[in-house]
Amino acid sequence: MEILNISNLDVCFDKNCPVKNVNLTLKKGEILGIVGESGSGKTLTALSIMGLLPYPKAQHSKKSSIKYHDIELLNNPNINNIRGNRIGIVFQEPMSSLNPLHKIGKQIAETLITHRKISTSQAQAETIDLLKLCGIKNATQKINAYPHELSGGQRQRVMIAMAIANKPDILIADEPTTALDVTVQEQIIELLLDLRQKLDMSIIFISHDLRLINRIADSVAIMKDGKIIEQGKCHQIFNQPQHNYTKTLIESHNILIKKDKTSKTLVSLSNIEVKFPQQKNFFGHVSDYLKAVDNVSIDIMEGQTIGIIGESGSGKTTLGQALCKLIPFKGGILTSGEIPQNWHKFVQIVFQDPYNSLNPRMNIEEIVGEGLLVHFPNLSAQERRKRIIDVLKEVGLSPNIANRYPHEFSGGQRQRIAIARALIVEPSLIVLDEPTSALDVTIQAQILKLLNNIQEKKGISYLFISHNMQAIKAISHQIAVMKDGRIIEIGSAEQVFNNPKHSYTQQLIKASLL
Repeated sequence: MEILNISNLDVCFDKNCPVKNVNLTLKKGEILGIVGESGSGKTLTALSIMGLLPYPKAQHSKKSSIKYHDIELLNNPNINNIRGNRIGIVFQEPMSSLNPLHKIGKQIAETLITHRKISTSQAQAETIDLLKLCGIKNATQKINAYPHELSGGQRQRVMIAMAIANKPDILIADEPTTALDVTVQEQIIELLLDLRQKLDMSIIFISHDLRLINRIADSVAIMKDGKIIEQGKCHQIFNQPQHNYTKTLIESHNILIKKDKTSKTLVSLSNIEVKFPQQKNFFGHVSDYLKAVDNVSIDIMEGQTIGIIGESGSGKTTLGQALCKLIPFKGGILTSGEIPQNWHKFVQIVFQDPYNSLNPRMNIEEIVGEGLLVHFPNLSAQERRKRIIDVLKEVGLSPNIANRYPHEFSGGQRQRIAIARALIVEPSLIVLDEPTSALDVTIQAQILKLLNNIQEKKGISYLFISHNMQAIKAISHQIAVMKDGRIIEIGSAEQVFNNPKHSYTQQLIKASLL
């Protein structure tokens, strides 16, 4: 039985129509995967179902129709009774979706109270159960946490808890595992499959990760340039793709293998420790600390990449921030030569969430070129403009985007802008915190190839933080595995993947192969 029918869907902004004549059906209890590059129209299609496009700027053609059972959703004045109740959604960027001013418990309870009219105490109890269901440890305490106090993976799990709170008939999952490490990815996939079975819930699963689509979906639709170019049963599409673009997507999933080589040390981290206050006593003094990074020592070699693997909350990002001297830490950071006078030119960082790391009030030229004003103040406007154009081309973006703003781009395009911003000041070391997590597989391969080429050409070093085991394996010379703030295993990429010593490392690698 069809539960959702999308027919002849067009989404237009003035004369530009990024979604054209999309036809999709979703059956009861089915999982439909939607795959395509950034900007292909996947998310716009999902937002159309929820009635969340910026109307009236966004327009649908008269022939466009989205029916939930027999209810037309387009231009439906009662969409609020369905949105968040019968149809839930998990967004790609949880930090920009969660309200930074409210505790997560209140935000999850709000949707329960709004649609089911239950008491605050009952909503709180159900909220704790939902957080536990989605793998949040210490859920009773976490309901009082603000979004910024959680890791990227934890924030996404909060979004999933919110979306499934009212046991919807349809769950739209827009890159739901993007911010999660591989073991938690598998937990979330198992959770969604379990919910599908228990609730007879249908799921639209949008992802650039073909492995996940193949793992979870019954049917799959391939999108390109706003159109569905191929669709069918998952095994049929993956085993016998007909369209050349589908073949390219599948081929792009095979990432290049990185060869190891020797080099001298660029930066040595010695006994790095980062603590965050957890509790205060009666007098307001801190009585308990959380050791996010606990006595970590590591060497980063010239012209090489060291990959950092670990679950959310293991300390990966905190270690990267300490290396960039963005947070207080104890321990030593030494370089092979003289300590650079300008550390923030020597080391740049690309953050996990590009939407929140790009200033929404600055255009792309201003964002990418800001570092030049700080570190190369003597450049003329013409020289500065040329460097901006060159670096945009390097990361696969057109110079014509220079006067546009971050909200006008897809998640993958925003991340490429963030990479361009880091590259333009010519650093010796870049901390890459999940730099490909928001990108589809073809762009992932392009970005990894780009980073490899830059490394070969300029001798730049990377600290590459990721939960994507394929990306880590493709780009890393050395790999360090982190758990509970400590490095539990370190070695060459070949050694760690082919002969892991620690049981936790073995678990991570096993989860990535599922």
